[in-house]
Amino acid sequence: MHFGLKINSIKNLLLVGITLVLLSSCKNNSTITYRNFLSPIAGDNVSAGNDFEVKIQFGAAQKVDSVVYLIDSVKVISRTDTLAINLKTKGLKLGSHLLVAKIFGEGKSDDLTANINVLPTQSPIQYSYKVIKTLLHDTSSYVEGLEYHDGFFYESAGEYGQSSLRKVDPSTGKILQKTNLEKKYFGEGMTVVDDKIIQVTWQEKTGFVYNKETFKKLSEFTYNEGTQEGWGLTFDGERILKTDGSNTIFFLDKNTYKKIGSIQVFDNKGPIDKLNELEYIEGKIYANVYTTDTIVIINPKTGAVEGRINLLGLLPLNYFKDEYAKNNNVLNGIAYDKATKRLFVTGKKWPEIYQIELKK
Repeated sequence: MHFGLKINSIKNLLLVGITLVLLSSCKNNSTITYRNFLSPIAGDNVSAGNDFEVKIQFGAAQKVDSVVYLIDSVKVISRTDTLAINLKTKGLKLGSHLLVAKIFGEGKSDDLTANINVLPTQSPIQYSYKVIKTLLHDTSSYVEGLEYHDGFFYESAGEYGQSSLRKVDPSTGKILQKTNLEKKYFGEGMTVVDDKIIQVTWQEKTGFVYNKETFKKLSEFTYNEGTQEGWGLTFDGERILKTDGSNTIFFLDKNTYKKIGSIQVFDNKGPIDKLNELEYIEGKIYANVYTTDTIVIINPKTGAVEGRINLLGLLPLNYFKDEYAKNNNVLNGIAYDKATKRLFVTGKKWPEIYQIELKK
């Protein structure tokens, strides 16, 4: 197998070399017939407010009469020459944007496409933490959602055959109320909305609505808003916020649970993928980055990451003994007590919930 791989590598190198020679020959003879963007290259990052160069290799396929440039289907500028131009990012939301060049000539038209990512200009504020208090936590709970309301923790536990919704006494870790999900469901994020609890499932595209006091299931709903999975939930007082493991946060109507908007989450270096458990705290979105010791603080209007919390070392490194358990039972759980402004965090099957204080 290794020998075969080496042969393939040599073939690939030869192919690349021949291609480069042919391209060079074409350029030297000015006989290039294809068209493509020389800049931006697909997925290029541009800081918000900055201009970016648009340069096209027009080739010799046909005469160019005019070029119309569009960003996200909106016409930006039209040119009758083939010179490079600069386009502005001012007014563009953070995230990915589609760039189209419509080339007209000899009664024909040709579309070229590329995309750019508009990024925040400021790097996130870096935070560490101080543990204020530790609270007992049930180690059977594969935590997918955690919230604090009226003196109690409300918790969604995952895994097939073990998923549940729980009400927990913070002082003892004792489960006061519990309802189990059917074995075909993998419980994920949950949030409290007025007198109801909303819970989603991982890959079943099904959500549940419960009475907050009795845990009686009131209804079910399905979601298909451009996402295949359910991960985290929180409520900002007006909308339900939902993640699916990408860098997108979806906004759902609190009554119909239908998508009404979304933001893409970026820091000054690129997209922040694997957004998981959520909490809405003092006008900002706090999100676990799955499989890491990081919580990011997000501007809900722009999607910009304004802060990054490093929680490395919160759980003793030797608590889980094998690599599978360490990789599986990661940080995941954020809760906030609005009345006393206490911040709580935990992880999957962790023995404690930690009240922490952030430090710049």
